[in-house]
Amino acid sequence: MSTVNSQDDGDTFKILVATDIHLGYLEKDPVRGNDTFVTFNEILDHAKKNEVDFVLLGGDLFHDNKPSRKTVHSCLESLRKYCMGDRPVQFEILSDQAVNFHYSKFPWVNYQDENLNISIPVFSIHGNHDDPTGADALCALDILSCAGLLNHFGRSTSVEKIDISPILLRKGRTKIALYGLGAIPDERLYRMFVNKQVTMLRPKEDEDSWFNLFVIHQNRSKHGATNYIPEQFLDDFINLVVWGHEHECKIAPFQNEQQRFYISQPGSTVVTSLSPGEAVKKHIGLLHVKGKKMKMEKIALETVRTFHVEDIVLADHPDLFNPDNPNVTQAIQAFCMEKVELMLDTAERERLGNPRQPEKPIIRLRVDYAGGFEPFSVHRFSQKYMHRVANPKDIIHFFRRREQKEKKDIDINFGKLVSRPAEGTTLRVEDLVKQYFQTAEKKVQLSLLTERGMGEAVQEFVDKEEKDAIEELVKFQLEKTQRFLKERRTDAVEEKIDEEVRKFRESRKKNTEEEDKEVHEAMMRARAHRSEDEVLVSASSDEDSMDMETTGTSNPSDGLTSTLSRGRGRARGRARGARGQNSTARGSSRRGRGTTSQESASGSRSYKSVSVPGKTPSIMDAFRSSKKGHSSNSFQSYSEDIIDIDSDPEDTSFVPPSSKVNQRLPTLSSFSKRGSQSQASKGVDFESDEG
Repeated sequence: MSTVNSQDDGDTFKILVATDIHLGYLEKDPVRGNDTFVTFNEILDHAKKNEVDFVLLGGDLFHDNKPSRKTVHSCLESLRKYCMGDRPVQFEILSDQAVNFHYSKFPWVNYQDENLNISIPVFSIHGNHDDPTGADALCALDILSCAGLLNHFGRSTSVEKIDISPILLRKGRTKIALYGLGAIPDERLYRMFVNKQVTMLRPKEDEDSWFNLFVIHQNRSKHGATNYIPEQFLDDFINLVVWGHEHECKIAPFQNEQQRFYISQPGSTVVTSLSPGEAVKKHIGLLHVKGKKMKMEKIALETVRTFHVEDIVLADHPDLFNPDNPNVTQAIQAFCMEKVELMLDTAERERLGNPRQPEKPIIRLRVDYAGGFEPFSVHRFSQKYMHRVANPKDIIHFFRRREQKEKKDIDINFGKLVSRPAEGTTLRVEDLVKQYFQTAEKKVQLSLLTERGMGEAVQEFVDKEEKDAIEELVKFQLEKTQRFLKERRTDAVEEKIDEEVRKFRESRKKNTEEEDKEVHEAMMRARAHRSEDEVLVSASSDEDSMDMETTGTSNPSDGLTSTLSRGRGRARGRARGARGQNSTARGSSRRGRGTTSQESASGSRSYKSVSVPGKTPSIMDAFRSSKKGHSSNSFQSYSEDIIDIDSDPEDTSFVPPSSKVNQRLPTLSSFSKRGSQSQASKGVDFESDEG
């Protein structure tokens, strides 16, 4: 097979490929705090020196969903330093950018903005660490995109159907169709692939003349029945897949024998977990594409902190360690010290040839102490290496492998079978929640909620800091169950209600797609409440909360006095609707404001109280209220759209197989553009105090 000519010409794309940069990881660590920023500068420096056409990032540019100001500032500083300049961009975009960037206020690529001077465009999808959240479904990449320093693409706008429309690029006679899909929960995306709800659109004209490049950020290795994306799910017309999320560097393109496309897994550029996969040398890729041929050139990163990991199984050394020996613990500690010293010597030899590499290495010694041994004090052991390694507290990891024994007893205590996961495996919060409730006693079993829904709500609470996620899910499911019972006209007898609730819960568990929608809508409600809280916090200091106003409580930090109890005062209407008080809460202070009943209704959706949480009605409360002719708590429906060069270059060129004819790219009119949500649709109604 012929290869791409290494000499630059007007028909060859040069693309710098990297994934999982994780800016801000351990930023407060005194030793490792700047590692991600230094390596990011090295990546962009390679892009500038190699005069690439653009940089392609495969997700997780940031480690946190809400990166700190230091992290955002450092990222902006690097992008401005390396990606802005007078060097002209040599390729053009042929696709409708209003479709490619339809969620952006500036739906065009940044280098075409007349107010910006971009020399190296950066295209990136979001990962699971920096995915869109909140009522407006924004992420850190959207900040960079709005600033004109990055092009965020690959966002899906629906949880029911995904149409992936490519960015069509042309340089000379080479044409690239760039597809992207930001991180989506693996189980949901797996099910959507199975149900044929994911479509990759193709150009109408000369579809076989395009080099099809797909960027994805999902689990590639199997972590469960549906907690990954099989390579066979992807369309066979793709030429190259850049796979993000997996941290082990396998950047050399590997061909899938069934689908015939190639997969490149660049891996992370920083060590974020002390597992063997992270110990593989870190690389980025320089991808050359000419016509339908490609070449991936590996570039070793020199600023990555070296990482060495080794396993010890004490039971494999019976000549050295006898569990019955009273001094065996001291012998084990001496043996571990010897191993650590050997790893430090190896790391020092590697660093001698690379002055840019950080001085202190990351060392990990995993000790399997099964067989009657006892671990020694890790804290005292780590004190010996405080000034020699970057991770003194994590040098030693003691674990015991689960012993496989045949169980003949019929009654099995599943709680005893739950073992500590092997290091490097991903243990998710929702899995723990599901596992807990499935093995819990009957008296603590869920009777209204499902394990899946509760698990996802807890995951949102832990990962995204959505403090209202669990509460909103409970309210949502309670309201839905109350409506179900009323429609069934169930008698107000506790036994019958319990039976109907149990049946309704089982039917929801079977309909996973419907359950996903419920959880998603509950999360949207939680995010909307958080946005409302942010409005309250950002209000003027004399407009703190309704509770403080009605009780006369003062807040010294805001400079409020006890005069709040005597009246609301003047000039308090700058953000009245955003507070969402109803007429009852505001009481007599509504007099003289000229607010009509219609205005009051439009702004009366109760916002989350700061100090006095409302009581969640029970099932029996709903029946009592229905007998009195009143409905249960009204259910607020949200109408906003769900958003939901080192010495061994690898040359891989191919002539792609005949591609099957897939769906064509529709016209712009067939794409639904996400309109910006007005304040009115959120129930925000600003009014004036004057008059």
